[in-house]
This record gives sequence, structure tokens and C-alpha cells, in this order.
Amino acid sequence: MLEECKSIDQKPLKLLEIPEPVPVRNEIRIKIKACGVCHTDLHTVEGELPLPKMPIVPGHEIVGIVDELGEECHRYKKGERVGVAWLYSSCGLCKFCKMGLENLCENAKFTGFHVNGGYEEYMIVREDYAYPIPDNFSDENAAPLLCAGIIGYRSFRLSNIKPGQKLGLFGFGASAHIVIQIANVLGCDVYVFTRSEKHREHARKLGAKWVGDARDICPEKLDSAIIFAPAGWIVREALKSLDRAGILVINAIHMSSIPELSYNLLWHERKIMSVANVTREDAEQFLKIAGRIPIETEVRLFKLEDANVALELMKKSEIEGAAVLRIE
Repeated sequence: MLEECKSIDQKPLKLLEIPEPVPVRNEIRIKIKACGVCHTDLHTVEGELPLPKMPIVPGHEIVGIVDELGEECHRYKKGERVGVAWLYSSCGLCKFCKMGLENLCENAKFTGFHVNGGYEEYMIVREDYAYPIPDNFSDENAAPLLCAGIIGYRSFRLSNIKPGQKLGLFGFGASAHIVIQIANVLGCDVYVFTRSEKHREHARKLGAKWVGDARDICPEKLDSAIIFAPAGWIVREALKSLDRAGILVINAIHMSSIPELSYNLLWHERKIMSVANVTREDAEQFLKIAGRIPIETEVRLFKLEDANVALELMKKSEIEGAAVLRIE
């Protein structure tokens, strides 16, 4: 549990006993088996994202078993395996919800941010915000799909990349290592920009056509690019490799300041867009696709009591693939 935001090297997360939550109408209780560790967790723990409540239990890449049902629950039965993602609830009434953009809901709540998340043994959620997990994934390998996978899929869709085109990925962690597998299925050439030699080798193993540093000019002009690293200076570098009419998608909930840009980098109808959260439709579509491909997630497992360690290693870019807490 997080009681005070601090630098992760000060180990701000504490292992505490708290009461088991009780589901009410339309809610299910989940006995958590695994929870992925996300950069958003790091931003909240270190105070880069102001938290609406404290104390809070982080975590929003959750896989577990339904163990209690509230009244009028019909979607799941006890014992079924489900996942919970970043979007905990939306109002269904605001203009964005009515437009099919519940990811932009003015009254949305997010898992591990407004309500306790997955760095614990039990949680509750409305049954229509939980998702069935494909049978061909273990709990640990399914966990990164619930955020890194879903938000990567939304970014991939918004990039408008087409089969056979050239896609750039800036940063190669939990989300990018899933996106490259979707791109491979479409026959896209993928160019990866990352400072970590371990991540470069991982990208090569997963089929990247070229790897380099974010400051390198790509050997080919990119039709689309996605930035996963929360560093604003990369925006300018990515635009240098983007072709005319190219789309640059920024997949970050928090990013450092973007430096001044020369208009020439935007001219010729290049576009920059951000990705904000995900919808339930994104989650349902992606999990079906992930099961069919099937997506292979690279995970490094940690005990729940080692959550601080996992986040610190993530901050240092020392985790290949995704970090996952095993909840026992």
C-alpha cells in the first residue's frame, strides 16, 4: 500500500493487512493471482501523477479468480478467471461516453488510482468491467495484456498503420514487445529505438528490421511511429524519421516537457496525437486477438513484497519484457 509518495529508491510501498472488500450489487470479488507492474504505477508512487485519494493500493494489470458475487451478477460464476484493467468505471452519461469514447469519460475512475488495485490479495469491480482471459495464457503471462497489451493495441490502431508499411517504436518495454508481435502478423517492417542493449537484443529476437537509439535517423522513412518512453525530447527525434502524412502516437500518461519544434518537422501533414486510457471495447477486441495470434509475453516474476524492487528495476530499464507480481 502507498501511504506517501516518494522516490522509489526510498521504498514507499508497504506490506499491510487490510480488510477483505465485500462486493455489492453488480460487483464481483476477485482473488488476485497475478498483477503486472506498469510505468503508470511508478508515476503514481513517485508523485508525478497527483493521486485523488491516499492511501491507495496500486496495480491495474490484474488476473484472478471470481470468488464472491454481489446481487444481480450474471456474467461470471465463482471460479471463473477474469482480468481487470486501468478503466475501473465510466459514467455512461457524459458526451464522451455517448460518443463511444468512454476512455475520455469526465467521471471515469481508474484502477489503482481512484480505487485499490492489484498489489493485494482481493479486489472488487463491477462485473461489466472485468474480462475473460483466454485459456492459452498463464496468470503471469496474461497480466501484461491487461494494460501494456490493451493500451499498445489502442496506440497501434490509432497509428493507422497498414499491412506492409513501416512502423517505428520508441522505447521497447512491456507494451512495445507486444505491439511488435501484432505488427509482425500484419507484415509490417518494425524499426525499434531504445537506449538499452538488452532491449535492442529483445527487439531483434522478436523480428525488428532495425534497432538503434532514439537520436539515430531511421534508415527508412516511417509511415507511423509510437512513443512509449515518457521523455518529451523523443517527440522531436521521432518526427525526423516520419514520412509525409505520417502519424506519431504518444503512448504515455505522463511525459516530460516537449522541446520547441521546427515547423518543418510537422509540415507535409504529419500528425501528433496522444493516447488517453482505453475502452472496454479495446480490451475485449485485444484479448481475443492476443489469444488467436497468440501473443507471447516475456515476464519477470516478483513476490508481492518485492513490488518496490520491481518498480525500481523498471525505472532503470533493467527489465526485459514486463514485470509481474505473483500474489500468493
